[in-house]
Amino acid sequence: MNNSFEKKAGLSLIAFTILLVFTMMLHPAGGSIEHLVKISRMIAITHAIAILSLPFGWIGFWGLTQKIGKDHFLSMLAFAFMSLGLMAALLAAATNGLVLPIFLQHHKDATPEIIDSIRPIIQYGFAINHAFDYIYTGAFSLAILCWSIAIVRTKKLAAWIGWSGIAVSSIVAIIFISGMAVNNLLGLRIFVTAIVIWILLVGADMYKQERSSAK
Repeated sequence: MNNSFEKKAGLSLIAFTILLVFTMMLHPAGGSIEHLVKISRMIAITHAIAILSLPFGWIGFWGLTQKIGKDHFLSMLAFAFMSLGLMAALLAAATNGLVLPIFLQHHKDATPEIIDSIRPIIQYGFAINHAFDYIYTGAFSLAILCWSIAIVRTKKLAAWIGWSGIAVSSIVAIIFISGMAVNNLLGLRIFVTAIVIWILLVGADMYKQERSSAK
C-alpha cells in the first residue's frame, strides 16, 4: 500500500477521535420535551459534528485494514463490522440529532396539551435511536476485537495495541452484562472514551510507522 495513504489514514483516525471527543464535550443531557425544544439547536450542532467525523473514520479504518492485509480474513471482517457500525452511527445521529430538533422546532410554541399528544411520537423516535445505538456499539466492539486479534497475530502494529483492543472489547461486554445501558449519556461516554483511546493509539502508531519509514 502507498505509504503516504497509510500515513494520511492514520491522521484521519486521529481527526475522527478529536471530532468524537468534541461531540461528547458539547453533547447536551436529555430532559423534558420543553427542555429539548430549548436546546434543539445545540443538539443539531453536536450531532452534525458527529456525522462529519464518520468519513474520516471510514477512510482511516480502510487504511488500517490494508495495513494488516486485505487478504487477512479477520481484518476484512473487522472492516465489514465497522462499516455497519458507522452506518448505524450515522442513522442514530441523524434520528436523534437532526430529525428530533427539526420536529421539535414545529412545536416550540405548543401548548401543554399538544406537548402531551406528541410525547408518544418522541418516545418512538428514542426507541429507534436506541436500536441504532445497540447496533453500532456491538459492531464497533466486534470490529475492534477482530482487528486486535489480527494485530496480535501479524505484528503489523505494536502488539500491545492489539491486547489493549481486546481489553476495550471486554469493557464493552461488561457494560452490557452489568445492565448499564449504552444508550444513556453515561454509558455512551464510557463507550466512546474506551474506543477513542484505542483508535487514537492505532492512528498514532500508523502515522509514526510511516513517518519513520519515510526517513
